[in-house]
Amino acid sequence: MPPRTRGGYTSGAPRRRPTGSERRRRVQLREVDPAADPDSVEHPQHDRDETEEVFEGAPGEPIDRCILRSFDKHIAAKIWLGEDRGPLKLVNHGAKLQLWELGMERSRIYETVHRSGLAPLTSCSHRVASRPMLSAFCERWQPETTTFHMPFGEMTITLDDVASILHIPVTGSMISFSQPLHADDANALLVELLGTTDVEASRETEQCRSPSVRLLWLRDHFSTITDASSDDDIVFATRAFLLHLVVCTLFADKSATSVAVMYLELFRDLSMVGSYAWGAACLAYLYRQLSIATMFEVRQLGGYLTLL
Repeated sequence: MPPRTRGGYTSGAPRRRPTGSERRRRVQLREVDPAADPDSVEHPQHDRDETEEVFEGAPGEPIDRCILRSFDKHIAAKIWLGEDRGPLKLVNHGAKLQLWELGMERSRIYETVHRSGLAPLTSCSHRVASRPMLSAFCERWQPETTTFHMPFGEMTITLDDVASILHIPVTGSMISFSQPLHADDANALLVELLGTTDVEASRETEQCRSPSVRLLWLRDHFSTITDASSDDDIVFATRAFLLHLVVCTLFADKSATSVAVMYLELFRDLSMVGSYAWGAACLAYLYRQLSIATMFEVRQLGGYLTLL
């Protein structure tokens, strides 16, 4: 008989490291006495038939719900059950941007907008978007992973995409708001940063029934200001234009006609506007709007749809 090596194999055979299951089986066999307890002996189990059906459900439905916890309320699950909500209504303010353009007579306003890094938004918005295509994207979006689940794998929109498409700052100070603005605080902000009277501010927020102003109201009050106006009026008009711009693009919501006054705080110091991470805020907002739109009862999609 040929000599054996330390591992228990013949010197002529290749040495093989024992697997974890083999090591555990050896420990169990040493600890169990078959004569004392025959039922405690571990018997090998037959491998499961590869043709055995282990899951019954919709094709592509997640087997393990520990990650995709909201799938039961997802539009994709409803479609499999025969329920369809039809194409989503899209929130698109591209046409409104054409109603307030900065020509040669407003060069001072344009210079400030250009320094802010937000000037590309005036020319990269689509006026028309495909409702069926974007609705199909929402059916593929998963809120928990913030990715589109496609037949070939997962994909998503990245900050690099935002920078390449929109050409706006994607790094800098974070944009956040601690709490909603009260109506009285909104009126005070309008008076301080846009130069309106308290009566005008109160009338506008009361008409909107929220701490908001209409996009039409902004255009009516500030779109006629030119370089010939006073310095204060030009500053007020610049803040109003930037507010109108970001709400028609980056933060388009389902109100369609109004803008939350809280965004005005971002333009208090016009020299600091370019220091914000506008691209990151836009992407986070779009992720949120896509996640909301996956719910079956939702009928609208907000966010900056140019990125889709």
